Amino acid sequence: MIRRYLVTVLVVPMAALWLAPVAVAGQPPAIDATAFRTPWGDPDLQGIWSYATITPLERPGELAGRTFLTDEEVAEQNQASATRASSERRAELSPERDLALAYNQVWWDRGTATGRTSLIVDPPDGRLPPLTLAAEQRQAARREHRRLHAYDSWEDRPLQERCMTYQRAPPVPSGYNNTYHIVQAPGYVAILNEMIHDVRVVPLDARPPVDGRIRQWNGDSRGHWENDTLVVETTNYRDTTTWRGFPGSRALRAVERFTRVDADTIDYRYTIDDETTYTRPFTVELPLTSPAGYVIYEYACHEGNISIAHVLNGARAQEKTAREGGR
Repeated sequence: MIRRYLVTVLVVPMAALWLAPVAVAGQPPAIDATAFRTPWGDPDLQGIWSYATITPLERPGELAGRTFLTDEEVAEQNQASATRASSERRAELSPERDLALAYNQVWWDRGTATGRTSLIVDPPDGRLPPLTLAAEQRQAARREHRRLHAYDSWEDRPLQERCMTYQRAPPVPSGYNNTYHIVQAPGYVAILNEMIHDVRVVPLDARPPVDGRIRQWNGDSRGHWENDTLVVETTNYRDTTTWRGFPGSRALRAVERFTRVDADTIDYRYTIDDETTYTRPFTVELPLTSPAGYVIYEYACHEGNISIAHVLNGARAQEKTAREGGR
């Protein structure tokens, strides 16, 4: 798989894209967020932004009660991440662990620690809220279906494997391709998620969401400005998609907030609210940083589409062997 990058030309409906001014060489970047404005006056969020980090979504049990790591712990985590699949450590790996790593170190782009013990900042314990009874039942049914029918057809394979979508927007960091490419035009913001090349075109004109009968893999997004913060509310998710492996529902609502802090940082946080899945909403803080020299190339996610036939053929072969008594 290509390590990262996706080049996409975004054509935003109803308007040509306006390019933001480029800083003159040799001048220091502005640090006043109000200086970042588009030619039509909106706060300028344009650019390629990385949300890569090794900070976990949920706070590990051994760090219960702690919001932040020490400097020494941050350095230790960063060092372990930077060498987890390096050639210098291969002698330490069992064949099973080596296979599980999938790639050597050069392919991974996992970022560094934010200093927090979890990306979840609310609830204060840094953990996902408990699932509702209905969600637990959906999750159990999903596990049972996977156990019995995981290889019945291509429709039973994961969406990631089928190159449909990686996860619902908003994202959680993974091993690579952790970038947003944001482009703006008057009345619109387009957000490209590099992983499996999903693009959301977000209108800012207060139009209502699409009809509730229309459901999309990454939902239907609508945006507006609150002072210098872009607020994007997404609804109309399909209930057949999941968020970080957790069961979803049609009631899911995500609210993202983007605030430009300086030349290289956007304060990014989002709240997930799904009363049929979680017993309360939760909020994730995921700073966006500008990765120097980062270029996005095409994310050609076709391996799963090609291999899926082999996966299903393998399952049919196993079933045949079982029918014939294990010969």
